[in-house]
Amino acid sequence: MRGGADAERRPTIEYANFVIMLLVALGIGIIAVLASALLGPKKASRTKLMAYESGNDPERGGVGTGQRFPVHFYLVAMLFIIFDIETAFFYPLAVAYQKLIPFAFFEAVTFVLLLLVGYVYILKKKVLEWA
Repeated sequence: MRGGADAERRPTIEYANFVIMLLVALGIGIIAVLASALLGPKKASRTKLMAYESGNDPERGGVGTGQRFPVHFYLVAMLFIIFDIETAFFYPLAVAYQKLIPFAFFEAVTFVLLLLVGYVYILKKKVLEWA
């Protein structure tokens, strides 16, 4: 009988451990934000509150044309991040290539095909053309 009661309590203990870890993580995050707000410098100035455009003064012409950076610049930056992060997906595959099941190969091919669809979409929208 006692074995049955322990088996019923085990999932509860595992959930309790998860909740405790979650509360500790949230507590650390909240404490960090509060400490930064309370202890950090509070000297706001016009210069500090102004938008940052990669070292260019946005009020004096941004890129030199009298305007802010075009949205195109940010699209290319986001594309770089996406295609840069996807390489992290291939490191585990390369390390364990000999031990992988065939499903993992098809998973990787599917991932590459999805990226290829995105790349073709980008080319059709002419996001990578600067002129």
